Amino acid sequence: MSPSTWTLEIDSPAPAARLFKAVLDWHNLAPKLLPNIVASAVGVQGDGSVGSVRQLNFTSAMPFGYVKERLDFVDFDKFECKQSLVEGGDLGKKIESASTQFKFEQTSKGGCVCKVVTTYKPLPGVENKDEVAKGKEAVTGIIKAAEAYLLANAGAYA
Repeated sequence: MSPSTWTLEIDSPAPAARLFKAVLDWHNLAPKLLPNIVASAVGVQGDGSVGSVRQLNFTSAMPFGYVKERLDFVDFDKFECKQSLVEGGDLGKKIESASTQFKFEQTSKGGCVCKVVTTYKPLPGVENKDEVAKGKEAVTGIIKAAEAYLLANAGAYA
């Protein structure tokens, strides 16, 4: 099967630079902000630069125990990054591969627009319509949780 793509745009009152940094540091933020979903998280390999791998361990609220993500690309000036799923989640069960690109564009009002592009390759014969909706919901939840934290903590990721 050929790869499929879904996109999402999320408006946020948080500045692009701060929201970008929070998403890059999600393995440290997630267990604090969403403890009912993310039980723990850790950097598995690397120092946070391209090629680094992080693991998010989930509670029973999720249909799988963990995911490992590799940072494939980062541009600190353009507030853009791309990560790939390397282990866990639906990898090998429903999908052959998946990657997500985030781009945060500053708006004139001081906030930003988060543009998300996820590309995945379903395993043959697997229908992923529900997974796309769940994926969009999960990404929106991550961005909104990080946004709420940044708005409540003016000095965080400044």
